[in-house]
Amino acid sequence: MSTDTISGVRRTPVDHLAVARRYAARPDQWPLAPRFNPVHRWYHRLAVEADVEVWLLTWLRGQATDLHDHGGSSGAFFVIAGDLTERTIAGPDGRAQPTDTTLPARRGRSFGPHHIHQITNTSPRPAISLHVYGPALREMTRYRIEDGRLVVTAVDRAGADW
Repeated sequence: MSTDTISGVRRTPVDHLAVARRYAARPDQWPLAPRFNPVHRWYHRLAVEADVEVWLLTWLRGQATDLHDHGGSSGAFFVIAGDLTERTIAGPDGRAQPTDTTLPARRGRSFGPHHIHQITNTSPRPAISLHVYGPALREMTRYRIEDGRLVVTAVDRAGADW
C-alpha cells in the first residue's frame, strides 16, 4: 500500500491489468467502436477514472509505436483481438538489449513507471488493444538505439503532442 502524501490516507495500488480486462469485457459500454486507419494506428481515450486513464488502440499489419516510455506512469495493455509483439529494452551498464514477446488475444501485461517498449502488429490480422495508465499520461519520451545504447529523440507532452 502507498500513502497519499497530501491526505496521509493509505491507498491500495491500482491493478492496471485488471482495469484493462474489465473494460475489455464490456465493449458495448465503450463510447465508440474501434476504427482502423490504413496510414497509422488509431487510438482514442475511452475513460478517465480517479487513478487511471483507459485508451483503445487499433493496429493493422506493420503499424507500431516508436520505442518509448510513459513519463513515469505505470500501466498495462491487454490484447483484445489479433496478436501484438512487444519489444522491451533492458541491459546492464546502460546497454540496450531488446527482447521481443508476442501477446495473443486475451493476454496482457503490466509494467512499472520506468518501462521502455515498442509495440508492433507483426501479424497479418488486425489487432485491438486496451491500454491503462496511472497516473494519466503527462508525457512520453521517445528513443532510438544507437551504438547499443538508448538515445532520447523526443519528449511528447499530453495536450500538445497527442
